[in-house]
Parts: sequence; structure tokens; C-alpha cells
Amino acid sequence: FITGASSGFGFEISKAALEAGDLVAASVRNDPEKLSELTSRYPGLYIVKMDVTNEEQIKEAVQKSVDRFGRLDIVVNNAGYGIVGAIEEISDAETRKQYDTNVFGVLNVARAVLPTLRKQKSGHIINTSSLFAFDALPGWALYGSTKFAVEGISQGLAKELEPFGIKVTAIEPGLFSTDFTSKKSYVIAGKAIADYEQTMVGHIKHGTDSFHGTCLLY
Repeated sequence: FITGASSGFGFEISKAALEAGDLVAASVRNDPEKLSELTSRYPGLYIVKMDVTNEEQIKEAVQKSVDRFGRLDIVVNNAGYGIVGAIEEISDAETRKQYDTNVFGVLNVARAVLPTLRKQKSGHIINTSSLFAFDALPGWALYGSTKFAVEGISQGLAKELEPFGIKVTAIEPGLFSTDFTSKKSYVIAGKAIADYEQTMVGHIKHGTDSFHGTCLLY
């Protein structure tokens, strides 16, 4: 069960799992057609439409996946996006939206899948964190704080779920070439404060596009 499967790591993980012969429930927020390349090649792919900020959609998607395959073995919490700007520039609404997806989305999915995993007495939850969870970068610090939260959640879950035979792993990708630095995968804070323009925040804010198609600071 893979969230955020329409692009980036979610797409590549889905593809790799299918090529290995696994059955994959791939969740997408908007456009299932983005997985058409895989649908035509792998009969083991099941696509579900789901927004990780919508608990009812998540519960429905998880239930459909369990009904389809009979069980869940691995859950990959991959859905997320970034916001670029100084912490002072990012509004309360923008901050909450970032946390709703990157942090509360992870919790929403975990709560939805755990009844099944506990019943099975097995399973593995993999949460996508980031190198920014360990080393804050100006302009990406708010995003990094969400990944720091994912680290804490993952560590806590691992200890709580050990008695049930369920494993939890947080992965911290570094430099990869994905769509994360395209305008489809990150947003710039709506407010700009002039004092930051000639600092690293300003350089990062205006230079992130240049990474698209070359490398990813994830």
C-alpha cells in the first residue's frame, strides 16, 4: 500500500515492487492516469484515489485494498510536498497545510492500516523522512521540521508496535532526481520579506527550480 504513487519515489517504489512480482495498491490524490504506464504492464497494480488529509477517503482506500488482496504486508507513507520560504514568511495557514499532509497524513494512514496489521500480527510501515530532518537548510526549515516530526513518530511507533510483530522504518533520502523540485511538488511562501532576499533563504527560494531534472534535496 503506497501513498503518493503518481510521481517521484512513490511511482518508482510502485514500479520496483511490481517488477519484483508483488501486488501493489497505489494511492493517488488526483489523476489515476498518471499510473497508466504501469497499469498496462502489471496486472498486480490496484489504483485507489485517496487524499492523505481525508480520513474517510483513507479508510475507504485501505478497506478496498484489503478486500482486493486479502491483507497488507508493507505500507509506504510517501505522500508529501515542500514549502520554500523563511519560517517568518510562511503563514499559519500555509504551515498547517504543510503539516496536514506531511505529518498528520502519516498519522492518518497509520491509524487506518494498523487494525489490519495488528490482526495479522505482522506488517512493515515505511515512512519517508528526509535528510532535512537532521540538518535544517534555510528556506526549507519548515519542511524539515515536518520530517523531524516523522522521525519521532516512527521511533515511537516502532516501540509501540513491536509486541504485535509490526516493524517501522523511516527512510531519509538525500540527492535523487525526481519531480520534487518541479513547481508541481513544492510551493513558495505567499509572503516575501525583503530582508531575506539577499540571504540564503532568498537564493534557495529563487534557485530551487534549477534543480529540477538534475537532483533533489529531499
